[in-house]
Amino acid sequence: MLGVANEQKVRGHQRVPSDTKEFHEATKRDALLRLRKDLDNLLQTADDAKKPILQKEMCGFEALFHRFLQEDGPSVEWDRIQKLPQDAVKDYSSLKTPQESEIRQMLDKLVVIKLNGGLGTSMGCHGPKSVIPVRNDLTFLDLTVQQIEHLNKTYGANVPLVLMNSFNTDDDTEKVIRKYKGFQVQIYTFNQSCYPRISRDSLLPVAKDFNIENDIEAWYPPGHGDFYQSFQNSGLLKKFLDEGREYCFLSNIDNLGATVDINILNRLLGDDRQGDKPIEFVMEVTDKTRADVKGGTLIHYENKLRLLEIAQVPKEHVDDFKSVKTFKFFNTNNIWARLESIDRVLNARTMNMEIIVNNKTLDNGMRVIQLETAVGAAMKCFDGGIGINVPRSRFLPVKKTSDLLLVMSNLYSLKYGSLVMSPQRMFPTTPLVKLGDNHFSKVKEFLGRFANIPDLIELDHLTVSGDVTFGRGVSLRGTVIIIANHGDRIDIPAGAILENKIVSGNMRILDH
Repeated sequence: MLGVANEQKVRGHQRVPSDTKEFHEATKRDALLRLRKDLDNLLQTADDAKKPILQKEMCGFEALFHRFLQEDGPSVEWDRIQKLPQDAVKDYSSLKTPQESEIRQMLDKLVVIKLNGGLGTSMGCHGPKSVIPVRNDLTFLDLTVQQIEHLNKTYGANVPLVLMNSFNTDDDTEKVIRKYKGFQVQIYTFNQSCYPRISRDSLLPVAKDFNIENDIEAWYPPGHGDFYQSFQNSGLLKKFLDEGREYCFLSNIDNLGATVDINILNRLLGDDRQGDKPIEFVMEVTDKTRADVKGGTLIHYENKLRLLEIAQVPKEHVDDFKSVKTFKFFNTNNIWARLESIDRVLNARTMNMEIIVNNKTLDNGMRVIQLETAVGAAMKCFDGGIGINVPRSRFLPVKKTSDLLLVMSNLYSLKYGSLVMSPQRMFPTTPLVKLGDNHFSKVKEFLGRFANIPDLIELDHLTVSGDVTFGRGVSLRGTVIIIANHGDRIDIPAGAILENKIVSGNMRILDH
């Protein structure tokens, strides 16, 4: 195995307090040596053809583990957080729209990357989340391909689409993308790393060999911060640099608002460029509302912009972190990064992202740790990073069926794969929707409770709890709360208009 390049102390952050403080220095050295030996033994069980790439991955894991052992205290000292400089976050409205004649040239320097490692299990679906139908029977992936094909056709450009899969989504995705062969979009895929879960007690991998399919619980994809190294390892970073491409736009595939934005591209590559130095990293942020208090935010620290996540915040400052007044923005995870700069930072081995320690318990009761990183945390490793405060419409994630209700409704119309908010909606904010987990959390069950999706144009807030169904042509306006108590059922009749209403109790509508 290769040695670990970076010996400096690293401050990490975690979701659950770590036990590592109790380890003495000698134990740390021991733990690293024992891990190295275990990884070497694991590598012996791998196919010869796969060994070179797996060796690279295990080196990456060893480096992450080494930094985890070196961790000493919180990654951010609260009193050293500086006020955001005046020009650190640009307002989207200050960006210039480029000349039509310039757009193709800029697009040809762009690569679009979608994070496609997640499964649809939390919404009760099998396979990759990106193949869940979200609108008109079109999936996240369908909509993404339509968006990019529309760009390429409109401007005569050749923007490629790159999917970062995980070992959980790779096989299914490869089968699905065959259907896009006739489209005017070149699609590339690569896999993020596959790292071994380690036992909380021994700090050694729980896997016995590299037969991942046989023991899938022993392995995990290490968060989207792994993008940079995996992108370079795949050879695609070099390929796109050789083609003369300059920037990538990266986002979660389930964020339906994350479309290629010509004005942001113009700030990076066009006549809106300012100063001699190129911008190396852009994080799109948007105004924080009460629904977003847990989202990561931008801070100025050690004279650089960086991402601050709630897991990094000392307990006594969590309320400050959640305050909309103190931290006005939150991270959408729409990132623009300069390809040459990614290559430089990786080659210099200065890509130090905070480590997220995710404690899990396997089905067999074994307590394990998985070490992860987040893609936005790399911001501090680049020079000349900026935030851009974008409209809320660029952040439209579908994490739950409550989000699905919004994107399937008449609040939006579909235009070349992009969702556009209806001009009939009087204000640009999306309604706050809470659907009870017991009856609505799985897509199939959720769809079975609506004869069709209600009219939500004038809705502000919807809470539904319990056994509730909706007839055809229902309209929900203002604040609507519908609560069926345990054992009761409420059927909202077809054509009902509920405006600022609370409905509770029991109401059955039966066919006869």
